[in-house]
Amino acid sequence: EVQLVESGGGLVQPGGSLRLSCAASGFSFSSYTMNWYRQFPGKEREVVAGISAGGSTTYVDSVKGRFTISRDNAKNTMYLQMNSLKPEDTAVYYCSVYTSRVRKWGQGTQVTVSS
Repeated sequence: EVQLVESGGGLVQPGGSLRLSCAASGFSFSSYTMNWYRQFPGKEREVVAGISAGGSTTYVDSVKGRFTISRDNAKNTMYLQMNSLKPEDTAVYYCSVYTSRVRKWGQGTQVTVSS
């Protein structure tokens, strides 16, 4: 069974940093593209960043230069380093993988950027 467990969210002031982690199990982690999504209140989830099995990365324009996605295949863990956080980054952040023709999700972790 695929399990994705996010951690690292919290309350941070504008300009601050957080690092999210996603611990994965139940599938061959190193073989899959992994993604971070976020969901604003009342909105659909949007992709924030992705990292392929080979380590290639993609980002939504609004986070380029501020967020960095990475993975540690030895630990079956994906990360999202978030710097220069803005109030508009406030959202629930989800770890996700598309496997067996289904997109799987973690439970999400709340990130709140506020002074």
